[in-house]
Amino acid sequence: MKNSEKPNHTKTADKTPKNGIVQPAADAAAELKALFVDSLKDIYWAENALVGALPKMQHNATDASLASAIKEHHAVTQNQVKRLEKVFELIGEKAEGKKCEAMAGLLKEGDSILEETQPGAVRDAGIIAASQKIEHYEIATYGTLVAFAKTLGENDAAKLLTQTLAEEKEADCLLNDVALNTVNIVAAE
Repeated sequence: MKNSEKPNHTKTADKTPKNGIVQPAADAAAELKALFVDSLKDIYWAENALVGALPKMQHNATDASLASAIKEHHAVTQNQVKRLEKVFELIGEKAEGKKCEAMAGLLKEGDSILEETQPGAVRDAGIIAASQKIEHYEIATYGTLVAFAKTLGENDAAKLLTQTLAEEKEADCLLNDVALNTVNIVAAE
């Protein structure tokens, strides 16, 4: 690993006191409800960003089953955005996004895979890998949001978030099937 590629831990260390306790921002969440709302804003931004990114992934996929899966998930993701808007409404908050650095990074990585691979099965395998990283992030996020909603007594919100969690798990399984049954086999030839 080149020096320029190594993580620079000194930048973070300069902001953290020697005892390792990070000082919160002035507007930091002090209650679970605030953390829940902040997390909803984060995933709302992420899902909207994904709605914009999925068509590019679909157009760059050469395997028909992969392109079809991405197209289908695009429609599902649009419905998930609407569902999140309903969750905001249920908890009495305005539906608004807050940039999700994790999703921004995952989408950037997906773009890099497109640039670093030739069209065909290898690129398709890269698209699946990038997509599964996104699905795993979403699964983790929605699992946490469901737990927060249940703890806060937001049962209707929890039901909607559970529905999205199930869809994300289903998308991950579908991507895995496409990879194992076709794309990875062709890419290895």
